[in-house]
Amino acid sequence: MEYVKQSDPEVFQAIKGEIDRENNTLELIASENFVSKAVLQTAGCVLTNKYAEGYPAKRYSGGCEWV
Repeated sequence: MEYVKQSDPEVFQAIKGEIDRENNTLELIASENFVSKAVLQTAGCVLTNKYAEGYPAKRYSGGCEWV
């Protein structure tokens, strides 16, 4: 988060505010859920840079050795 804080303080404050809200309130909206830290971390990793159409080991795009 340090990179976000330095590059866009306004976005950093919005993220920080939402983290604080999720940690300090009880959510009663059934359609909202809070994912685990593992899911949050994975959603922000380099795999989001990939376009991988097809099934594993039978991808149509190059550069998909790991996905």
